[in-house]
Amino acid sequence: MTSEMPRHSVSVTGVVVRPEDGKVLVIKRTDDGRWVPPGGVLELNETPEQCVVREVREETGVEAKPIRLTGVYKNMKLGVVSLAFLCEPVGGELRTSDESTAATWLTPDDAVARCPEARGVRIIDALSENGPHVRPHDGSSILQK
Repeated sequence: MTSEMPRHSVSVTGVVVRPEDGKVLVIKRTDDGRWVPPGGVLELNETPEQCVVREVREETGVEAKPIRLTGVYKNMKLGVVSLAFLCEPVGGELRTSDESTAATWLTPDDAVARCPEARGVRIIDALSENGPHVRPHDGSSILQK
């Protein structure tokens, strides 16, 4: 039996933090010009951890090691569920990609200030000791605070 109901899409977000200075990896997206932590769609043949490693590498050139799940975020307009992971860099060379016009390390405060609320909160949540957090949003703003 097939369902006519729309299906969710699952993505990952990598909040990559340098241990030596606490700076966070963010990209400026090519498609909408917004600053966000790297991430993307989970493929059927990979685990969420494998996906975050792949997406961070593809978008920034940085090799990341996932540490722990820090949040689950649902875009209520698009039906996209994103799993956010705190990660640490373990290699690679910072660069841009087809999906980013800039890739850089920023202080957490600067990164959060540049990102839309729904993306910046993933950085805040990843750096907090409690969690994982569950937060619905509309693509830009958190819907329940």
